[in-house]
Amino acid sequence: MPRTDRRLRILTWHVHGNYLYYLSQVPHDFWLVTRPGDPPGHAGRVGQLPWGGNVHEVPEAQLRGRPFDCVLYQSARHYLEDRLRVLDDDQRALPAIFLEHDPPREHPTDTLHPVQDERILLVHVTHFDALMWDSGITPSRVIEHGVLVPGGVRYIGDQPRGIVVVNNMRRRGRRLGLDVFEAARRQVPLDLVGMDARSLGGLGEVGNLELAGFTSRYRLFFNPIRYTSLGLSVIEAMMVGLPVVALATTEVATVLRDGESGFLHTDPARLVEDMHRLLADPDMAREVGSAGRRLARERFAIDRFVGDWLAAFAHVTT
Repeated sequence: MPRTDRRLRILTWHVHGNYLYYLSQVPHDFWLVTRPGDPPGHAGRVGQLPWGGNVHEVPEAQLRGRPFDCVLYQSARHYLEDRLRVLDDDQRALPAIFLEHDPPREHPTDTLHPVQDERILLVHVTHFDALMWDSGITPSRVIEHGVLVPGGVRYIGDQPRGIVVVNNMRRRGRRLGLDVFEAARRQVPLDLVGMDARSLGGLGEVGNLELAGFTSRYRLFFNPIRYTSLGLSVIEAMMVGLPVVALATTEVATVLRDGESGFLHTDPARLVEDMHRLLADPDMAREVGSAGRRLARERFAIDRFVGDWLAAFAHVTT
């Protein structure tokens, strides 16, 4: 795979904070397009994440004429609108990558990706996403997630409850498993954390740096999401050693082995039974969580992730 020793200046946008933080472990310089007030999609170095010195900000109004080596688009809006409205001709002609974070929303199998350009590399975060999207003429590859977990955080599991981590579950509804979650918590003690979690009787938000330690006290991690790529929170839970119980949908079905490194099924009632088993048997929970942790450390290591991204950036710029 091609590599480049040249340190690149990469123009991008702040779309998913945790993913952007993990991406910033790549030894290039990332410039975030910002607007006053840091609105979604145009925020800078915001939040509690420990941004490194290679993450910079550039106000949208000062963007034209700035020299960059590559543009990394992360949403259809930025590619279809911002590219034409705020970039100059030279910037639009730069080598480019489109990072697709999600499977298609309009139709799960028959949606043509909005980027149709043989000169742009389309990067999917899971093989499931790549399978569902019709990439058309645009060359594509998969770069699976890589995550970092604060050192020293390990599974404790002394709290006989399950934890669910989903942002804006009320607004996102069935796709993110609102009905599955509500049915399950009538039978299993479950706590919800994430943006707007309090509107559903949850605990609210937990800071990025505190989340791993916070969840480590729970007996299990429940993922009720029907349709997504693969949530970083699932991988982060596995890295800590929480046993994961999840719908056997999307990429998570290739990550866990039912009854060995987690519990998977398309029947939510079966998952409720699995959660009851974990709550009643702390030793089994620890054994299953340890198996998941070993799997996550092998498949989602940050060094592999960084290497894959170095190769992708080198591919488009050399």
